[in-house]
Amino acid sequence: MAHRFASWERLVHRLEPDWLAEDLYMEVEYNNDLDSRDGLSDVMSALVEEEGGQALSQLLECLDARFHAATAPDPDLSLRPWIRPTKDRPEEELGEWWKRKPVRVLWAD
Repeated sequence: MAHRFASWERLVHRLEPDWLAEDLYMEVEYNNDLDSRDGLSDVMSALVEEEGGQALSQLLECLDARFHAATAPDPDLSLRPWIRPTKDRPEEELGEWWKRKPVRVLWAD
């Protein structure tokens, strides 16, 4: 689970304006990071009741808020040709992170 939190935190930091694009970041990595966020949802639902679960839940809420601030709604799902979940789920069951796009593009054309 620590790896999933780290992936999500790295992505959120990359999306923020103060991040300097020093490394290459591809669409496939963005897709993987969104998949990691799916995994966090799955795990967190079970952990909320356990000791330490509340602190992790608060951390995730903070990271999600930062993600939300650094992305924009994507009602047309313009990224879907390149960015799509690996789990086959109906669109309405997907987390909101799949329905948002970075304010600034992280990858080169």
